[in-house]
Amino acid sequence: MPILDMTVYDALKEAAGADFILELMETFFEDAYKQMEQMKTALSAQDAETFRRAAHSLKSNAATFGAMELSGLARELEMMGRDQNFEVGNRLAAVSEAFESVKAQLVALR
Repeated sequence: MPILDMTVYDALKEAAGADFILELMETFFEDAYKQMEQMKTALSAQDAETFRRAAHSLKSNAATFGAMELSGLARELEMMGRDQNFEVGNRLAAVSEAFESVKAQLVALR
């Protein structure tokens, strides 16, 4: 699976404009780091609702940029939060790795 679905990314760039997409990227990067941190903290606290909300936001934001693998991983975590299942294993690390790949590709597209 490609890191980014370029059809989705190109449609976003077309809709947002070349200048504004850079701003959207910066916001996405900042928010993603916050959301991943919230998931880690919520996991430690066994706070399923905060965990679910952070995963949901990351899922939606990733999909906006066409980062479908990252979005799918976040969706899986969102469902686990909804089910109050804290057996996430190495999924947070997988999300972090997927995000770094997405970020690198987005930075390369600037």
